[in-house]
Amino acid sequence: MAGARITVDLSGHEEALAELAGYTRRASDKRGLFANIGMSLVTSTQMRFERGVGPDGSPWPPSIRALATGGKTLVETARLMRSITYVAAINGLEVGTNAIYAAIHQFGGVIQQAARTAVLHFKVNKKTGRSRFAKPSKADRARKAKIGARAIRMPARPFIGLDDDDSREIIQIAEEWIAGAGAQP
Repeated sequence: MAGARITVDLSGHEEALAELAGYTRRASDKRGLFANIGMSLVTSTQMRFERGVGPDGSPWPPSIRALATGGKTLVETARLMRSITYVAAINGLEVGTNAIYAAIHQFGGVIQQAARTAVLHFKVNKKTGRSRFAKPSKADRARKAKIGARAIRMPARPFIGLDDDDSREIIQIAEEWIAGAGAQP
């Protein structure tokens, strides 16, 4: 090495060296940090389902079912909400869902339903003599019917994303993780 050189003797400073080694070890594998962030984001996303709002705080457009029954949009069975999960890796994090219908709710879009035939089941009301739709097991007659093609417009109801509280929580989790780095074995 040309120029000036300084030699530092750290003998007798084993505690400081151990702390430095802890920082180095944790910096190379941040899975613990990303797992903590992932758990926080999953909880935050599930809370948005309960409130019926997107990451920006905007309320979701109510679904036809929710309007008809007085229920909540996207939470009748809570399957989508419960499917939110995370995967923490050494240098990153993914938060999402494997529900195949999630994308249409997150981004909105048009579902093209093709023309089809179906079997309709009916039961005659004995008092009125009128036919009503019925379950196949309760029906006393059935009829084939042609159902035309249609387009179903789904409004976007974003549920995955970061809000301001998430950003603050991520910073707090990272600060706590960094502060605890030296204490780890």
